[in-house]
Formats: sequence, C-alpha cells, structure tokens
Amino acid sequence: MKQKTIMQNTLENKSFLSLGTNIGDKEENLRNAIKEIKSFSKILKKSSTYITSPVGYIDQDDFFNMVVEISTNLSAQNLLESCKQVEAKMGRIKKIHNGPRIIDIDILFFKYKIINEENLIIPHPRIEKRLFVLEPLNEISPNLVHPVIKLDIKTLLSKLRPVSDELVKKLN
Repeated sequence: MKQKTIMQNTLENKSFLSLGTNIGDKEENLRNAIKEIKSFSKILKKSSTYITSPVGYIDQDDFFNMVVEISTNLSAQNLLESCKQVEAKMGRIKKIHNGPRIIDIDILFFKYKIINEENLIIPHPRIEKRLFVLEPLNEISPNLVHPVIKLDIKTLLSKLRPVSDELVKKLN
C-alpha cells in the first residue's frame, strides 16, 4: 500500500506587528527588521511608512512607523521572543522609557486572541490611543475588529483623529 504524504500549511497564526524606528537610517532599519521577520514568518501585507511625532518622551527625533500582517507557526510567546531577538540583533538598547530606538517591534494582534500574561498583553495596550499604530493598520486592515473594544480599526481611527495631538504623515 502506498503511503500518502500530507503537506500541511503550518503558518496558521495570523498576527499584526507594529515596527518603529527613530535612530540612524530609518528606512533601512525597517527594511532590515522586515528581512529578519521573514526568517520566522511570512509577510502577508505591509503598510506604507508613516512619519510620526514621538509620544511620551518627546525630546527625540520623529519616528518612522509601519504595520505588517504576518502568518507564522510560532506561539504568541515564541513570536514575542523572536521579535525581541530581532531588536537585540539590530542593536536596540533600552535607556529611556519611550525613548529613541533603532527598532521597536510590538505584537498588536495574534489570531484575534486576548492574551494577558506577565510579559505579554494582546491586543497591545493603547492601540486605540495611538495614531502611529492606527493609521498604518487602517491602511492594510480597516475592517479588523479589536477583540476587546469590539470596534473595527477604521472606526477607532475616525474617533481618535479629531482628538489626537500626534502628527502623522505618510512617507510613501
């Protein structure tokens, strides 16, 4: 009897990552981060790059931000660890909370799950208050529903735009 070989798509964990940088060659930093992310996931969609003013600690350069939709076979914890490894490989050093960084990679959503663990909260906290996340996320997935707030991204963005003092400009 002939044995069947079944190929299964193991890249089943759809997630959204936010990438930000404000040190050095910002466009190159984003390209390098995406290249590294491709080593453990498949990029499904990429937003444009957005130039954004810093939030929190404001005495620093503007950020380049984008969002990518990925598919991966990693668990949420392993995805977090992989993102932290990319940050370390690229030279990220945390000196000041919300301070300058060569790269910052945050997991925004993971399979539309709600995760509340000591080192990982998904959906990422304060998405609904951050234009630098909502603008690029709206570009690639406006109908994505936030599983806690129960509103889609385009609605969250329309509520935030009139009251936010963040400056966000599309680069490309």
